[in-house]
Amino acid sequence: MNQQGAIKPYRHSRQRERLLALLRSTDTHPTASWLYDRLKAEFPSLSLGTVYRNLAILIGQGQVRKIDAGSTFDRFEAKTTPHYHLICNRCGKIVDFEEILFPELNATISHSADFDIETHRIDFFGTCPDCRTKS
Repeated sequence: MNQQGAIKPYRHSRQRERLLALLRSTDTHPTASWLYDRLKAEFPSLSLGTVYRNLAILIGQGQVRKIDAGSTFDRFEAKTTPHYHLICNRCGKIVDFEEILFPELNATISHSADFDIETHRIDFFGTCPDCRTKS
């Protein structure tokens, strides 16, 4: 976005279009490397840097979100509707939790703190069923 809040226009990019389609087709919250590996056959000259640049553009346009789950690598998703994440401390799997638990949270905090809340993020950390079974 520029200083006036408008989204910066970018030239159409088939790579960016396919990257977004790939993100929309999975619920695995992939890394940039995972995305690169899946797109490399279709775009032989693709570099990991190009994937990161296109992800940054898509994030800036509000079409993709970066998830910092405390791991070494950033994870990404194309789901921008409100939801929470369940993050496994053992294997790093991220699962979407769709039920909105605190619908009034933004308004309550905004009113109490005199702060314009645009969104919030709540992540839950624990152990997934697969990792519990392996224990």
